Amino acid sequence: MFKWECLVCGFIYDEAVGIPEHDIPAGTRWEDVPESWYCPECGVGKADFQMIQVGQSAEPNPVPEQSDPVIILGSGLAGYTVARELRKLDSDTPILIVTRDGGEFYSKPALSNAFQTGRLPEQLVTFSAVQMAAQLQAQIRTRTSIERIDTEAQLIYLDGEPLRYRALVLALGADARRLELQGDAVDEVITVNDLEDYRRLRQKLGVDSRIAILGGGLIGCEFANDLRHAGHEVSVVDRASWPLSRLLPAQAGEEMANALASIGVRLELGNAPVAVHRAAQGYALRLADDRVLEVDYVLCAIGLAPRVDLARAAGISVSGGIVTDAFLQTSARNVYALGDCAQVHDLVLPYVMPIMLQARALAQTLVGQATPVAYPSMPVTIKTSVLPTIVASPMSAGGEWSTERAGRWDKGIAHVKSIYLDQQNQMLGFVLMGGGTKEKAELQKRRPNWGEAGGGPTAVDKKA
Repeated sequence: MFKWECLVCGFIYDEAVGIPEHDIPAGTRWEDVPESWYCPECGVGKADFQMIQVGQSAEPNPVPEQSDPVIILGSGLAGYTVARELRKLDSDTPILIVTRDGGEFYSKPALSNAFQTGRLPEQLVTFSAVQMAAQLQAQIRTRTSIERIDTEAQLIYLDGEPLRYRALVLALGADARRLELQGDAVDEVITVNDLEDYRRLRQKLGVDSRIAILGGGLIGCEFANDLRHAGHEVSVVDRASWPLSRLLPAQAGEEMANALASIGVRLELGNAPVAVHRAAQGYALRLADDRVLEVDYVLCAIGLAPRVDLARAAGISVSGGIVTDAFLQTSARNVYALGDCAQVHDLVLPYVMPIMLQARALAQTLVGQATPVAYPSMPVTIKTSVLPTIVASPMSAGGEWSTERAGRWDKGIAHVKSIYLDQQNQMLGFVLMGGGTKEKAELQKRRPNWGEAGGGPTAVDKKA
């Protein structure tokens, strides 16, 4: 029996354990997994990505001292993937990874669907920092503060210690955004953006907790689906008239609303939170229409804010994120950025596939083969098990949506297909829901790559 790792998101398939919830019993060999199976973490199909056999961990190899290292700031998917891709091309250059957390490798997308499967924080971890150091033949400094960057001298300062770099990679990630609310419990509103946040949330939640989720975007809907299936009472508050309003057209959004309501999620749409106060039991969340929700916890899920302060303080150009060119080069010499913190092609794309493509291109550039980032069509999978959804956002404005519904969710049938066509009748985007998700491969063939139809996606592709 072997273990197999998804190169897109790091999900591990263990042949000895199988995936019973996907009707794959223990002992199923990888070659016997159905071709229709998809990765439960990132949603790509078996035929869409490669798997690699996971080997046994070795002791970390010493990093050569003969040259300045490539220093990577951040140990999330972006940081670890660029290190892995660099090691495939260059086994000698020293690599130093600096992280403010514990350095565990885990799938961040799993944080918003782990409750219903009962996974503990420790079960989400694929490899420890020690194991990652061994695999990458790298040094990893965990729980370490990055004080500042001197781009002229090519130095970073860690706890007062200067370290010279050959190349510096900013994979700093992003912070969870917070709403500006009134009330005496504003500081007690929860966000979940990393493994430590998830650990704290699991420690807080009791049985049948009442949870208000602020935000009905991608993360908000995934958490609502996950927590409701885990037995909690869930309300979702969002200003928009339908869930996932920045990703779905109105008719598809209506189907998602019906699906969430069908499992007992309370939807407060077209409304907004204004204040959160401590109450005798939990919190009182006051809405814009002056109604009050009595809840045990308030979870804010309104998107991400790229971490740019370190770069800005170093004089590196920032805007919506750390600004880079197509080669991921920032405005500073030998300083690069990728992942949730980076603004590439004028877009910040906090999704798995663009991060993987950025890491592969940057690794090539770091070994002297300058490689621009090029994006194919990249649908996003929304892990709402009540109504699985795949979104390929429109690549330019000026077109129209048309939606086909083979059945309404309130009638027990879910099969939705929305197509976005431009004025020349070219398909620039699509949304597939429920049974319609089986058409992904066919529609992907019809959709042009980015840059072939007026550039990247419209604003709806950014995380709400």
